[in-house]
Amino acid sequence: MAIGVFDSGVGGLSVHHRLVERFPTADFVYLADQANAPYGGRPGEEIVALTRAGCERLFAEGCNLVVLACNTAASVALRRLQQTWLPGARRDLGRPVNVLGIVVPTIEAATGLPWEHEAERRGDKVEKLDVLGVFSTPATAASRVYEIEIDKRRQDVAVFSEPCPELARMIEAGAPRDELAAVIEGHVKALKTRIGRHPDRAILGCTHYEIVADLFEAALPPGTPLIRQPGATADALARYFARHPEFDAGTGGVRRFLTTGRPGAQHSLVETFWGAPLHFEPA
Repeated sequence: MAIGVFDSGVGGLSVHHRLVERFPTADFVYLADQANAPYGGRPGEEIVALTRAGCERLFAEGCNLVVLACNTAASVALRRLQQTWLPGARRDLGRPVNVLGIVVPTIEAATGLPWEHEAERRGDKVEKLDVLGVFSTPATAASRVYEIEIDKRRQDVAVFSEPCPELARMIEAGAPRDELAAVIEGHVKALKTRIGRHPDRAILGCTHYEIVADLFEAALPPGTPLIRQPGATADALARYFARHPEFDAGTGGVRRFLTTGRPGAQHSLVETFWGAPLHFEPA
């Protein structure tokens, strides 16, 4: 068996890279749905259907656990799939399978609290708010998942999302760094204008953005903490395996990369981030 990692494109490689570091002997299959990327501007039903198809393919490739390394898929599709599709998939496959996302680990990292925790509602005035900025795709921002779930757990954290409509597409296409920097600076300024000041902390709420995390660090005030989804996801997956020994991650150190788009080598931006050339097989 193996761990599947799914994203609309190459952004999920940021999560995949950290998972490989954390579980070096595990077998991994990465699937990029580049034929349909990006997901951020698509209607919700399309996102659900595309995410289900990606999970089906990874289960067919021998994965028993799939990590949705895509905020849009995790925000829009994950709950639907867990509630309405996974029970039947388990029966049909005759083995334990599951789909996990990156939103829950990110919220746990942002709040410092376990997912199961819900704050007791009190009428006391909060003396000081921790202002948290979330840079994301339009679909993730529209879901308001970060605002809703963080508010359930921490009343002293105010969340402001900044949708970045073109950024994932530009990163996917290997846009020049100066162009990416200009777009990122524009979104940081737009968020500051809406809040009235810079956020105290920020979430890079699209895994593509991790590839250019240094450009976000340069655009934000020096020292602004970034909540990094890859590390949070790896920590959460380690806890999940400890609780669920029925899931076998394999021991052969297999690394496969599939794409619904153009197979072959990826662009230099991805190779620089990954640290080595990457070649994708056709899915």
